[in-house]
Amino acid sequence: MKRIITFILAALICMTTFAMTSCSGKNPENDWENIQKEGKFVVGCTLFEPMNYNDENGNFVGFDTEYAKAVADYLGVEVEFEVITWSKKYVELESGTVDCLWNGFTSNSSDDGVARSEKVDFAVGYANNYQCVVVNTDRVSIDDFGNAAALAGKTCAVEGGSAGEAYAKSVTDESKIVVKDAQTDAFTELKAGTVDFIVVDVLLANRKCGTGDFAAIQKAFEVEDNKELYGIGFRKGSSFTAKVNEATKALINDGENGELSTLEKLSEKYGVPLSPEVLALKESK
Repeated sequence: MKRIITFILAALICMTTFAMTSCSGKNPENDWENIQKEGKFVVGCTLFEPMNYNDENGNFVGFDTEYAKAVADYLGVEVEFEVITWSKKYVELESGTVDCLWNGFTSNSSDDGVARSEKVDFAVGYANNYQCVVVNTDRVSIDDFGNAAALAGKTCAVEGGSAGEAYAKSVTDESKIVVKDAQTDAFTELKAGTVDFIVVDVLLANRKCGTGDFAAIQKAFEVEDNKELYGIGFRKGSSFTAKVNEATKALINDGENGELSTLEKLSEKYGVPLSPEVLALKESK
């Protein structure tokens, strides 16, 4: 019996050792080393204009898209984009399916009472944003949705795992909230009349409200007292975080002869305001 027990214990130790060895590539401390070996990193994102989206020619564009490509160029590797279900972002990151979350990811927010900074490491915050409430003026009056108190008991649609979902839970019953895979899906629900309002990032609302199929979709009010800071999320202890911070500092300082830097050009191109945190990296010349 003792021999059997000894054999079982030995087998378990071997299996554990093998598992740890085979998974060593997932060790966050090895992230940058593994990216160098692969020659690429994978960005987890959703379709979210103006951060990551397809233009009229089907090309993947946006502030975050071009920012990630510029970082890849600086680091001498390639970048791939994986469109994920945002509510499953932490699973995708921890499993190694993606190397980072880069999609207007609010770093100074929380999920179910847990600060996001406790779940992932963030690179320097690069842009500011806040949420806004949007309605369909073909069906309701903006005047009836002018403040948070007016939203009580109303139905709404939000992107799962987003800052918009967190705000919606604070103003209406959770049973009244329709959770979608992407913010753009929330716009579709609103246009169809299945919900009374939606809560989305103001940067997205500024691009979509009042245009094309969404001509009647308008902002009711902006939640300006809850300013958000966009950051890039990495696995806890990831060695890749420091490399992206290094690249970001270079990209805010690469303007020559009075020209705008790469990040300043992207800010101007896509209407995304750079944060004080990233602007503080700019060196005087």
